Amino acid sequence: MNASEKKIITIEDPIEYEIPNIQQIQVKPKIGLTFAAGLRSILRHDPDIILVGEIRDSETAKIAIQSALTGHFVFSTVHTNDSAGAVIRLIDMGIENYLIASSVIGVAAQRLVRLICPKCKTEFSPDNKTLLTINRLSVSKKNINKFYRGAGCSFCKNTGYRGRSGIFELMPVNDEIRKLICKTSSASEIRDAAVKNGMTTLFDYGLQKVECGETSISEVLRVCAM
Repeated sequence: MNASEKKIITIEDPIEYEIPNIQQIQVKPKIGLTFAAGLRSILRHDPDIILVGEIRDSETAKIAIQSALTGHFVFSTVHTNDSAGAVIRLIDMGIENYLIASSVIGVAAQRLVRLICPKCKTEFSPDNKTLLTINRLSVSKKNINKFYRGAGCSFCKNTGYRGRSGIFELMPVNDEIRKLICKTSSASEIRDAAVKNGMTTLFDYGLQKVECGETSISEVLRVCAM
C-alpha cells in the first residue's frame, strides 16, 4: 500500500524499521507524546493510511476506531490469542459493539514456529495423546501420514531447529460476524462463524507446515494449544 499517491503516517514504539516515503513518529510518553496524543495529531495532517503500533488503552482504541469510521485506513495491533479474540479485547477496552462492527474489516493473527533443521530431520510416529490432541484442535481434520522432528546436530546446536517461519489466521469481518459482534457473542462463536466462512485457523495453518515437513507437531502445539 506504500504508493506515491498515498499519505501514510505511523506512530510506533519503537520505530524498528525506517521506511522510505512514510512519515514515522516515535512515541515519547515523557513529553506527553503517547499513542493517543500522537494519533490525534496525525489526524490533522489528512493521512490516507495510519499505522498505530499498538492499541494499549481505551483512549487509543476509541481514536483509532473513530479514525476508521471517518474514512481513514487504520492498521494496528492488539495482544490476543487469536483473531476472534481481538473483538473481545476491543469490547473490554470499552468500545461499543456497533462501532467495532462498523469499523473493523479484518483481523490477522500470527505466530512464529521454529523450522526443523534440514541436516538432522528424521521421521517419527507421535504418541496417541498427541494424535488425540491434534484431532481435538484441528478444524480441517486432515489426516497427516508423516511427522518429522530434528534429532539434533552441530548445525542446529543440538536443538533440532534452524530458523523460524510464520503461521497465520485471517478473519474477514463479514455481515454474519458483524451481527455476532453486535450481539456480544463469545470469541468461540465468532471463530466458529469465521471457520464456517472459510477461515483457516492458526492450528490448521501450522498443520500444513507439519505435513510439508517444515516444522514439528510439538512446535505447533507449543504456540497454538492455549
